[in-house]
Amino acid sequence: MHSLSQEIQGFSKSRLKKQCTRVTTVTGRRLLERRGDGEDDDGGGRGVEEEEEGAAFGFVEDTSLDLQVGVVTHVLNVAYGVSNLLPDQLVYKTLQILDLPDTDITSYLEECSGFIELARQQNNS
Repeated sequence: MHSLSQEIQGFSKSRLKKQCTRVTTVTGRRLLERRGDGEDDDGGGRGVEEEEEGAAFGFVEDTSLDLQVGVVTHVLNVAYGVSNLLPDQLVYKTLQILDLPDTDITSYLEECSGFIELARQQNNS
């Protein structure tokens, strides 16, 4: 079995497949983010375009308790501006990382993988 850090080190962008992600902003704008097969960071084959279907409703934060406490023990929260909902019941690692194309997430990987490995060890004992 490979460790998480070995899997991350073996990652290759060239093995990524073409991807489209539909995003609805808080204001209801609909965007389509595209990335081509194994594209480099030079921007080729990537882009964001606004869908012409018109605006939709913006999103609303879901605060319903749908986690099965006891099954989920640890949460890695890497969202910017999102608070930990159950700090007395779950173990959190919080890193506020902006979800932008130019954000370099590699500087956070060691800290994140350390937290995941710790959670695995605690749950296996």
